[in-house]
Amino acid sequence: MDIAGKNVVVTGGASGIGKGMCERFASMGANVVVSDVNDTGAAAVAEQIGGTAIACDVTDAGSVEALVAGAIQTMGHIDLFFANAGVGAGGGIDTDDRMWELSMSINAMGPAYAARAVVPHLAERNGAFIITASVAGLVTGPVSFNYAVSKHAAVGVAEWLAINHGHEIHVAAICPTVVDTPMIAEFGGALMQPLRVDDVVDAVVAGLEEETFLILPGEGGDQMLKAKLNDYDGFLANLNQRITGSAG
Repeated sequence: MDIAGKNVVVTGGASGIGKGMCERFASMGANVVVSDVNDTGAAAVAEQIGGTAIACDVTDAGSVEALVAGAIQTMGHIDLFFANAGVGAGGGIDTDDRMWELSMSINAMGPAYAARAVVPHLAERNGAFIITASVAGLVTGPVSFNYAVSKHAAVGVAEWLAINHGHEIHVAAICPTVVDTPMIAEFGGALMQPLRVDDVVDAVVAGLEEETFLILPGEGGDQMLKAKLNDYDGFLANLNQRITGSAG
C-alpha cells in the first residue's frame, strides 16, 4: 500500500508506537485520525501532525463503532485501520480477574471489535487492517501471564482475518520485541535490548509496501520464532532456565 493520500485511523495514537505511526503516516502524505482513550493526548498529536482526534475506548464496542463512523464522516472513507491500542500491565500465576479482563478486553477484543466495525468498509476498497500484537504472542517470554495470553489472542484475531478476509483486504500483525515506549516499565525482565519506536515504524511501512502478514521489527523476534519452531521443547526449557536461573 502506498500511504500517500490514504485515510488512516490509529488507535492508541497518543503515545508510543501509535504516536510514531501517526507522525510517520502524516509525513508520508496520509490523512490521519488519531484515536486514544486519552483524548487530551490524542488531540495534542493530531494538532502536531495536522490530523483529527477522536476519543475511543477500545474495550467498548459502541465506542469503536462510533470511531469508525466518525472517521468516515470526517475523511469520507478509511483505507487503513491500525488497531494499535494495548496494555502491558500484569503479573504471574496470581494475576487477578480485573487485570485479566483488562488485558483481554484491550489487547484481544479491541482489535476484534474494530474488525467487526471496519472490515466490511475496508473490503469495499481493498484496504488494510493492522494489529499491534507482540513477539510474546508468538513465543511468550518473560512477560506477564495475562499479557502473553492476550497477545496470543491478538495474533489469532489477525490470522483469522487473513484466512477469512485476506482476499479482500491486507491484514498484518506487528510482533515487536520490547519497545522503548511508556509501556517498557512493565517489562523489567526483558532479555534483549529494547527497540526504538522508529525501528517499529520503519518495519510497519516496509510491511505495508510489501503486503506481508507477519511484521517482525528487528532481528530478535525472528530469531526467537525460528528457535521455537526448530526445537519447541528445547526453546521452552531454555527460557525457563534463563528466567529462573535453574540448570534444568
